[in-house]
Amino acid sequence: MVSYEKIFQNNRQWIAEKTATEKDFFEKLARDQTPEYLYIGCSDSRVTAEELMGAQPGEVFIHRNIANVVASVDLNVLSVINYAVRHLKVKRIVVCGHYGCGGVKAAMQSSDLGILNPWLRNIRDVYRLHKTELQAIPDEQARYDRLVELNVQEQCVNVIKTAAVQQRYVKEGFPSVHGWVFDMRTGMLKDLEIDFRKILTEIQEIYNLTNTDWFDGSDR
Repeated sequence: MVSYEKIFQNNRQWIAEKTATEKDFFEKLARDQTPEYLYIGCSDSRVTAEELMGAQPGEVFIHRNIANVVASVDLNVLSVINYAVRHLKVKRIVVCGHYGCGGVKAAMQSSDLGILNPWLRNIRDVYRLHKTELQAIPDEQARYDRLVELNVQEQCVNVIKTAAVQQRYVKEGFPSVHGWVFDMRTGMLKDLEIDFRKILTEIQEIYNLTNTDWFDGSDR
């Protein structure tokens, strides 16, 4: 465990390392941010976005919460998406879950967790939607891992339902939405290969917030 005092020592060392290779690093950093990615991940302390992506400061706009949920009543995540899409003009939105997620595991258990109940219900709803597939998996760990993946998939769908994403995609062809899972056991990132355009097409009838038909059968 890093001591409180050590954190500030590390900070000074980090400043020295950055300015040694690029003297105006912090001057450039303070000017503006133009990230290509919005990353929506889990709050788990073991899953740090920039490190696992190999990204530098200014390259990724980040939002994290328990089990990487994109809930329709969470003004925090919706505000982040809106700002990232409409103001920062990100090109890609990533929802990244991870195997071993405590939030997903808690949602699989029949217990009263107090204030966490309404939050975990978002994940329990994912289980309900995919109950047939999940209950056909005999191994508990494999079922747990699959729910992590399905939760990422459904949160990607929730991102696509937002007006900001739909409207900018119709106008500019961006952003695209991606689902990843980080495996802490190996360090590997898994791309779930979410079919963004297919999901857009399938939800258009109910969730279309663009006042237009965004697909006419031709590719962008």
